[in-house]
Amino acid sequence: MGKGVKVAVIGGVFAVMVGGAGYGAYNVVSALDGGGGSGAAGATTRKSGPPSGDEVGETAEKFFAAWEKGDATAAASYTNNAAVAGTLLTAYGEDAHITGVEITPGTATGSSVPFTVKAEVSYEGASKPLTYRSRLTVVRGETSGRALVDWQPSVVHPELKDGDTLVTEESATAQIQAVGRDGAVLTKEKYPSLGPVLATLRERYGDKAGGTPGVELVVRHTAEGAPDTPLLTLAEGEPGKLETTLSASVQAAAEKAVQRYGESSVVAVEPSTGEVLAVANNRADGFNAAFQGRVAPGSTMKIITAAMLIDNGVTSMNGPAPCPDTATWQSQTFKNLTGMKADEGATLANTFTRSCNTGFIKLVDEDPLSDSSLTQEAQERFGLGGDDWQTGVVSFDGRVPASGGPDRAANAIGQGEVQMNPLNMASVTATAMTGEFRQPYLVSRDLDDREFATAKGLPEGTAAQLKQMMRLTATQGTGQQAMAGLGGDIGAKTGSAEVDGQTTSNSWFTGFRNDVAAAAMTEEGGHGGDAAGPIVADVLRAGG
Repeated sequence: MGKGVKVAVIGGVFAVMVGGAGYGAYNVVSALDGGGGSGAAGATTRKSGPPSGDEVGETAEKFFAAWEKGDATAAASYTNNAAVAGTLLTAYGEDAHITGVEITPGTATGSSVPFTVKAEVSYEGASKPLTYRSRLTVVRGETSGRALVDWQPSVVHPELKDGDTLVTEESATAQIQAVGRDGAVLTKEKYPSLGPVLATLRERYGDKAGGTPGVELVVRHTAEGAPDTPLLTLAEGEPGKLETTLSASVQAAAEKAVQRYGESSVVAVEPSTGEVLAVANNRADGFNAAFQGRVAPGSTMKIITAAMLIDNGVTSMNGPAPCPDTATWQSQTFKNLTGMKADEGATLANTFTRSCNTGFIKLVDEDPLSDSSLTQEAQERFGLGGDDWQTGVVSFDGRVPASGGPDRAANAIGQGEVQMNPLNMASVTATAMTGEFRQPYLVSRDLDDREFATAKGLPEGTAAQLKQMMRLTATQGTGQQAMAGLGGDIGAKTGSAEVDGQTTSNSWFTGFRNDVAAAAMTEEGGHGGDAAGPIVADVLRAGG
């Protein structure tokens, strides 16, 4: 709506108050007068260009009024996707049982109109008020030239995405009261990153936690395996208590830490048990990238590559791993970070601590290594890539394919075809610390008798060398700045990963402190020690 225009709902129609005219001057516009629907009356000349302020106001008014009346067909006709809009608006009344809709528009900004919805949700004798805010945008119809609401499911409710719908019914599973290892109650209100995690835990274990179903308004997602998202509880069931491995204090630190950078994720695990202590994401899309992400891990992958070199007798921590300026593998030339000095006399510990790419590239063609050596190391020693982790929620357990050509070398430094997420790299660090692979998990397997993934783990000597090289990285190498001030037994590995379409590299960092291992990734910040490093350090500090 144009500057100075205010709107109020009066008896089901909208009163438009023109700025400067005083509270007594109203232009009451009929909710369905003109321009509505494909056959409604309107201008005979096809208009072009952005909608005017008046057009924005009139279109929003007509759309809101039809929605308030429960006329899904009429409301949909004021959008640029009437068929899809009509289906969702019909479900709004018939499946979600939402009635008594009152919409109060806010002040328009250009073609964008914020608004507040107040309504009632009623189902089998249970009733609750519903209030929420949303926003719509008015655009010019491409073929009709009419001013139309640009259809997005979020217009109807901000939690809705393409393909979603609203349903009110008795819950398929009982609510859960998730508690941490210290008995603290874990809610998505206090720990926002846990929203999708708690929803999945409820979907999987609600019937095993001893609760009884209630009646709820939910967002039903079309994605396979996606649990409903509760919006409003009409009738309380009895929540069942579900014990998790999460630490409330570490989770709180993780939630705060990921706010440092956008598109960030972090996971913390207890190496001695595999229990997940925290999982947090700061992402606009709500995706649990900490558990489900599939991106190149950069130089944090060198933990696994170093283990491969040691286990196959190619070199050792104090053995040679020269660091030239460049290294060529099957016609592809690899370089180090700008400013890194060559060191032809470097040991593996030096090359690891400085994160020298060329030092690793030069060694991946040594006998007895093959295209599958890195894959075997990842699977057999670190438990990665078997698609068999049973964490309690949806998770991805890494991908380290047997690659030929230049990708064999690129995989060794965490580029190429390797895919990981912070959960995977926290587990890698835990395995390096203890020599044992213990599959990460969020809830006890006793709940559903699921089988955990297994792996051989590392020889004692290999684990000792990896842990010592990580200690050196945290105290003298690329992780020193991020880990400064942390006491106890600490170790780290930094990484940065180039991603197609991004102007800056993804920042990676994984580290340990005493009996806590953590890993983080952020799409902002570049080098691992600069961005992801402080996130991990914050979490390790809380983990003690």
